[in-house]
Amino acid sequence: MAKRKTKKSVKTHNSNKILKYTAWILALIAFSLTVLVVGYYFGYKDANSKVKHTTEVVKKVEHKKSVQKRLEDVLKKQQTTTIFRDDVSGGHEFKDESLALPPKVVHKKVVKKHIYKRKPILAIIIDDVTTASQIRHIKATGIKVTMSFLPPSSPRPNSAKLASKENIYMVHLPTQAQSFAHSEPKTLKVTDSKRVISQRIVEIKKLFPRVRYLNNHTGSKFTADERAMRDLLLALKANHIKFIDSRTTAKTKAPKLTKELGMKYVARDVFLDHHMDKAYVLSQIKQAIKVAKAHGHAIAIGHPHKNTLEALKESKGLLKQVELVYIDRYYKAI
Repeated sequence: MAKRKTKKSVKTHNSNKILKYTAWILALIAFSLTVLVVGYYFGYKDANSKVKHTTEVVKKVEHKKSVQKRLEDVLKKQQTTTIFRDDVSGGHEFKDESLALPPKVVHKKVVKKHIYKRKPILAIIIDDVTTASQIRHIKATGIKVTMSFLPPSSPRPNSAKLASKENIYMVHLPTQAQSFAHSEPKTLKVTDSKRVISQRIVEIKKLFPRVRYLNNHTGSKFTADERAMRDLLLALKANHIKFIDSRTTAKTKAPKLTKELGMKYVARDVFLDHHMDKAYVLSQIKQAIKVAKAHGHAIAIGHPHKNTLEALKESKGLLKQVELVYIDRYYKAI
């Protein structure tokens, strides 16, 4: 006969069951907490990694935008800044300070023998000549220079008449600049047709019957335009006028086109008064002499400013190192 369970044994058995269930519950809770903690740790680490990656990508994009913005600002500043201003008539405009220095993009052959005393030859051109007063001051320097006359206009109607009294002269033809506030009347533009360009050169020939040489006034946009420059050079060739490139832009198409058209390419080497203080002009005269010695020949261009003319007058001794020639002799010698 089975023994009857006592109250004490039943109570103990129930307590054991409760403890067992409690242990299982606690173990389950502990396991769940462990899973949560481990999941949180790895999830946080992964999320943190993704956040860092996203932050780095954002920083790179922002940096790229910042660099692009700075570049755009620099380009905008370069496009809107005129470094050189000629207060006589507008002058040569530059986007690049280095254009005041001898050109590096144009190969210059060395002339070992030429028409004078085996000295290097230097042609000095004074642009923007329009008045009798300017001519007097230029001649007072005692320096052999070639004067380049702007075409007549309402403020300066006598330039062609004044040029006719000179044995040798040039015409300083206004051509379109990239960014320039004071364009001359009848400035040739890149939008002008071949007919318009040709007619302008025929008009120049009538105004200056003895003109044989012409250089561009401003022209950073015009001389960089292949179509416009081809039409100009063809018109000059038809009228027996030689082109001297003032080189107001390094993008000039004149070297390429003169070669294609069987013409001689002749260009400015040094601007004398890119800055108009006398000390600078004197340093540029020395630079022109240096270039002439290196290549056997050089062209320097200046303007009829007081400091430019005074610097030339004071440089007579320095200029004995070279043979000063007019543009016609220079053109034949090189």
